[in-house]
Amino acid sequence: MKTNLIVASASGAIIITAIMIFGLPILFPIKYDLRLDPFKDPQDLFTMARVTIQNTGNAPLTNVVIDYDGYTDRLPLLKPGQKVILSPPTGNKLEHVTVTTDEGIRITMPYRLPSKMPGMMGS
Repeated sequence: MKTNLIVASASGAIIITAIMIFGLPILFPIKYDLRLDPFKDPQDLFTMARVTIQNTGNAPLTNVVIDYDGYTDRLPLLKPGQKVILSPPTGNKLEHVTVTTDEGIRITMPYRLPSKMPGMMGS
């Protein structure tokens, strides 16, 4: 009887903890949030690059400024869930990207490289 009570209490504590950890983002959604993914793929003759920006919050983001090491792009509005794929300007060093918004978001990320595997193009 005592063992069943201990197991039930421990199980309840685990379930409550899991609900708090995984359920809080659903219960309290983030108002302003942004996902940034700068990507570059150096080939033999050229380098392909793109920057993906997505509003992952539940409110619009205004005056989104994308800074590619001195070159800038501007998006006046990024709606919730909206994803935009941009091409960095020619002549850019392709080291990192900084994104800022009027809502106070500031994210700086380096460009990520694809994993190369034997037999794949560019390996």
